[in-house]
Amino acid sequence: MTAIFDTHAHYDDKAFDGDREALLAALPRSGIARVVNIGASLASCKRTVALMEKYDYIYGAIGVHPSETAELEGQSLNAREQQSPEAPAARERQSPEAPAARERQSPEAPAAREQQSPEAPDVLEQLRAMCRHEKCVAVGEIGLDYYWDEPAREIQKKWFVRQLQLARECALPVVIHSRDAARDTADIMEAEKAGEIGGVIHCYSYTKETARTFLDMGFFFGIGGVLTFQNARKLKEAAEYIPMDRIVLETDCPYLAPVPFRGKRNSSLNLPYVVSALAQIKGISEEEVRRAAWENGLRLYRMDV
Repeated sequence: MTAIFDTHAHYDDKAFDGDREALLAALPRSGIARVVNIGASLASCKRTVALMEKYDYIYGAIGVHPSETAELEGQSLNAREQQSPEAPAARERQSPEAPAARERQSPEAPAAREQQSPEAPDVLEQLRAMCRHEKCVAVGEIGLDYYWDEPAREIQKKWFVRQLQLARECALPVVIHSRDAARDTADIMEAEKAGEIGGVIHCYSYTKETARTFLDMGFFFGIGGVLTFQNARKLKEAAEYIPMDRIVLETDCPYLAPVPFRGKRNSSLNLPYVVSALAQIKGISEEEVRRAAWENGLRLYRMDV
C-alpha cells in the first residue's frame, strides 16, 4: 500500500503541545511517510524549522499567512524608522533624557531590543534566510483572506506580492491561501506570473469554473477533510472536475478534521478518510488515489522519493 504524504500541516500549533512528540512518532508507523509543516507567522516559521530539523520525514514551508501580514507591516515600519538618519534625533527631541535614562536602567537594553526584533532592518531577510534551509520546500502559506476585515486588504496584497517575489528569488513553489478572494488572488498571480513559480492552492474552496483559472497556471490543489462534509457540494464538484494528477492530500491540522471527527483536533492520521472520499468521487480505487497523491506531492515540492 502506498504511503500518504500530508502536504499541509501545522504541527507547531499549540493544539499539539500536550502530545506532539508521541503523535509525530506515530505517523510513520501509521503509513504517513512525509509531512510538510507550513509557516503562518514569523514565530511559527521558526518553530517549523525546529520541527524539520528534529524529524527526518518533516519538511517545511516558510511564509506569513495573510491574516498575520500586519505583523510584517509593523516590523517593516519599525525597521525603516531604525534605518532613518533622522529617527534618533526625533526620539531625542521627544525626550532628550530618555536614551540615557534607559541605559542607566538597563545597560543591556540595546541587545534586548535586538532580541525582540531580530528581523530588523529587513523583515524579508529573516524569511529569506529560513527559505535557504535545505529542508524548506516552499514559500507559504501566503495569499489573501477577505473573510475578516483585518488586516487591510492593501496590506495583504502588498505582502502577497512580496512573498511571491521571494519564492521566485529562492526558486521555490508557493502554498497559497485564498478565502473569499478568488478574483484578487488570480489577478495578482497572473500579474506576478505565478505560473512560472508553481505551487498549490491550499484548501481549495472555490467552484470548478474558478479551478480552470488555476489549472491553466499549472497549480496543484490541496484537498482535505472538508471533502467529507455533507454540505461540501461545491468542493465535491471541483474535486470531480480537477484531474487526479493535480490533486494533493492535506490536513491543515489541527483544523478541518474529516467526518467522523469533524469539530475535533485533526491530524495526518485522519487522511485515509479523505482518500476514501476522493476515491468514491473519482470512481477509482483508494490505492490509485494514494499513489497519485504521493507522486503529485513529490512533484509539487520538487522532492526526490
